[in-house]
Amino acid sequence: MNAIETIEQAQMLERPDLRPGLTVRVHVKIREGEKERIQVFEGVIIAIKRGGPRGTFTVRKVSFGQGVERIFPLHSPSIAKIEIGRAARVRRAKLYFLRKLRGRAARLREKRRPTAQ
Repeated sequence: MNAIETIEQAQMLERPDLRPGLTVRVHVKIREGEKERIQVFEGVIIAIKRGGPRGTFTVRKVSFGQGVERIFPLHSPSIAKIEIGRAARVRRAKLYFLRKLRGRAARLREKRRPTAQ
């Protein structure tokens, strides 16, 4: 392990297991002058780029009829926390086809949860 990998391993944070199709709420720290606040970005994960500490994930949401995508570094200290919401059943690693779909067509099929007996 060289020096760069040693430094990168120290900067990695514990994050939940993310997969394409998950609906997540990403709590991002925003600095405005001297103040710092948390802003929530909620949407569907459409892509994940692995790569250890350099990994990223792309979240897409529709805001006022306009599609908005944001790429987050997975181990960034500016991410306060990631909450996982609904899980969808997807058959692809990259869900870029959602960019072309509108309204109800852009919905993903919900993953069935096992029932407790």
